[in-house]
Amino acid sequence: MSFRSLIRPALAAVAGIVFFAVSPLAVKAQEVTGGTLYGDMRTVTQDLLDRAAGDGNNFLHTNGNYAQTRYYPSRQINTSNVGELRPAWIFQTEVVESMETSPIVVDGIMYVTTSFSHAYALNAATGQQIWHYKHKMGPITTYCCGPNNRGVAVYGDMVYLGTLDAKLVALDAKTGKVVWEKQIADPELGYSETMAPTAVNGKILIGTNGGEYGIRGFVKAFDAKTGDLLWTFNTIPENSVGVWATHDATGRDMLRDIAAEKATLAAQGDPYKTLGGGVWQNPAVDKDLNRIFFVVGNPSPDLDGGIRPGDNLYTDSLVSVDLDTGEYVCHFQYIAHDVWDLDAVSPPILVDVKDKDGKMVPGLLHGGKTGHVYVHDRRDCSLVRYSEAMVPQENMWVLPTAEGARMLPGANGGVEWSPMTVDENLGLAYAINLHQPMTYHVENSPYPEGKLWLGGAFKVIPSEEQWGNVTAVDYNTGKIRWKVKTAQPMIGGIMATAGGLVFTGEGNGLFKAYDSETGSVLWKFQAGAGVNAPPSSYTVDGKQYVVVAAGGNTQLNYKRGNNIIAFTLAD
Repeated sequence: MSFRSLIRPALAAVAGIVFFAVSPLAVKAQEVTGGTLYGDMRTVTQDLLDRAAGDGNNFLHTNGNYAQTRYYPSRQINTSNVGELRPAWIFQTEVVESMETSPIVVDGIMYVTTSFSHAYALNAATGQQIWHYKHKMGPITTYCCGPNNRGVAVYGDMVYLGTLDAKLVALDAKTGKVVWEKQIADPELGYSETMAPTAVNGKILIGTNGGEYGIRGFVKAFDAKTGDLLWTFNTIPENSVGVWATHDATGRDMLRDIAAEKATLAAQGDPYKTLGGGVWQNPAVDKDLNRIFFVVGNPSPDLDGGIRPGDNLYTDSLVSVDLDTGEYVCHFQYIAHDVWDLDAVSPPILVDVKDKDGKMVPGLLHGGKTGHVYVHDRRDCSLVRYSEAMVPQENMWVLPTAEGARMLPGANGGVEWSPMTVDENLGLAYAINLHQPMTYHVENSPYPEGKLWLGGAFKVIPSEEQWGNVTAVDYNTGKIRWKVKTAQPMIGGIMATAGGLVFTGEGNGLFKAYDSETGSVLWKFQAGAGVNAPPSSYTVDGKQYVVVAAGGNTQLNYKRGNNIIAFTLAD
């Protein structure tokens, strides 16, 4: 018998002990009553997904809405009462391992995932389990940074899940039973899935992991009803050379030996088939332009550029493609020929921004591992500005050596895969940062056919302090508005609300609410394991909840756990 519904009694709110109602081990789906803002939510229509940014009852997308702002539009929980926030319920999953899930909420039903591709449906008001899907893994799984899963997509009457053995699975939303299953790519070659899919216009969009394994990255669109493949965009074009860029997006010399690279290209040809370029996170969707925007990860091998000449397009880039066809529209490369693993992984955000002349234009934000927030004109992907550095930058761009060369930021960023959030009323983007000094070591090795292929190593310097930040950036000026230092490097995600709050968690188990204007810490809770997942918020029967997973993190080795914790105001 499973113990996943039992509650750890040691968990307590900061202001005092809170008593929990223990959920029974075996429960049935409960009927959810009460109206919703946009009608009957048991079937997730396209109209419902389009309206998600203004829907305070539900949390329908991994990052809140198609623009990926992670901004929750209700203010029942706000700066004046957040100190009264208490756990409403705790659900314990079967898997005690790194959790990066963004809880999705549809009409009082919550969908969460765990490492090793489990999915659960829960009663969002009580935490009671409705169903549990446990994926039967194939014989081969490969993953660089933990067996994570970042959540599901919902569409129609189905729930969609990417799996560690590189499959896309459609589940019946009511029962959790498999409707169809498709193989996305070959896990023996290093492909895997940890990202959440995206549902839009009858399509399910998903990218791929594997940038450390010599894969050729992609984004694919599948038919939501049948699972048929509709289109594929390869993130590595057959001509990956580019323009032989010598400077990064901020204008700094990257110390490339262009002559040596051209000689290698002439001798060995274009390395596009094994050049990496995974897509870790959801694309943003612009329905008006009928385009999607996503960022592409590092080239393979990570640290050895000697065997992959050229700019290595479209690694370390923002890319936009046509939603209907997957045809290329535009791109912007942050770092050409990256040999520091400073890839683009945090999901892009669509928001109107001021251009260089002060005129409002359709914009896009990306939090880079370099520590900058990059601001783009999304009509052509061009760079408008970049922010002040949120973390120290030193010796950029020193080349890796056999002995090890120190450069900041380290390979984890900056801003890692952690989604940012935006409060458009304040003109602020909020990011969580890592400061983790490292040395970069290069070692030449041939393509290992589906095995880890770093071309060296990046090593944490144990004698140097590591820490994190929560940072608010004015995206119309690039100036940092406020910054709060945390005890450990930050990874997981952040959410802003109309209540004037931003919520985010830390590897030491603390989950905190900050004043979005000032950065003051207004509330905190000790979850007992690392809070390294993006929070969500929703309303059931007139009561607002904030929910987050506390499962720790494999990548930074934060304390593991298995709790989904929902908070609401004390009665």
